[in-house]
Amino acid sequence: MKSSRLFLGLVAGAAALAFLAPAPALADHMPFPPWNENGRIGHQDLLAKTKLGKVDVYFAGDSITRRWGSLDYPAYLANWNENFYGWNCADFAWGGDSTHQILWRLQNGEFEGMRPKVIVLLAGTNNIDKGQRPGCAEDAAEGIEAIVAYFRAHAPDAVIILNAIFPRNDSPASNPLIAQVNERIKKLADGEHVRWLDITTQLADENGILHPALTMDGLHPSLAGYKIWAANLTPILEELLGPRASVDMAPPPTGDPSGLKNLTPATLADRPAEVTDKR
Repeated sequence: MKSSRLFLGLVAGAAALAFLAPAPALADHMPFPPWNENGRIGHQDLLAKTKLGKVDVYFAGDSITRRWGSLDYPAYLANWNENFYGWNCADFAWGGDSTHQILWRLQNGEFEGMRPKVIVLLAGTNNIDKGQRPGCAEDAAEGIEAIVAYFRAHAPDAVIILNAIFPRNDSPASNPLIAQVNERIKKLADGEHVRWLDITTQLADENGILHPALTMDGLHPSLAGYKIWAANLTPILEELLGPRASVDMAPPPTGDPSGLKNLTPATLADRPAEVTDKR
């Protein structure tokens, strides 16, 4: 009788552990904390941001996304407001992050309490970098799959707009790997919960080289590049959310602490968008 109870207890315990275990896609991709002090400060800013305003559209990613809605890129922020004001859009991306750091941020409070209707995700270019690390394409694809799985588990009613990784001009090895990742991750799109958005051919020529006018450094979009991205995003947002409201309740924008530290409001207003930092 005791052995039967022990067996049943073991079975119940195993079932409970299985229930509590993360989904395989999340378990297989290791979350990494911010990689420098600046990122740790930024994390605290973004934690505070989750407690402010209303977020109907949650942007996640790396520096390509971060710059668009950031105080330290005023020309980009003006374009952000021009395109997204009234939809309660909030930028939670962070520069330099691979999918590992993005997943850590989500798991450590930057998605807590969020109930967005739409999630915009662009990630993976920092996993690829210059294409010299063995397995970087598989790592990027697995990371994006893990992030999508996280969002599907924690915001099941949200529509995820999954963006193809943008081409980059800083290494000839990168773009073939990016193409491999995009070919894999586009299969995540089901047209209902996950929508696929690929603007590669609008940003780059037939050889996959970014048009010079659309990038500031061979990696990050110029203002003209962001305008192309916006032109493709806004019709989807309008389809999903309806017309923009006359007021916006999103949390106020944040910025990179090191980028803002030595800038006064006057210098911020005059600062050109085309700067060369990598945040």
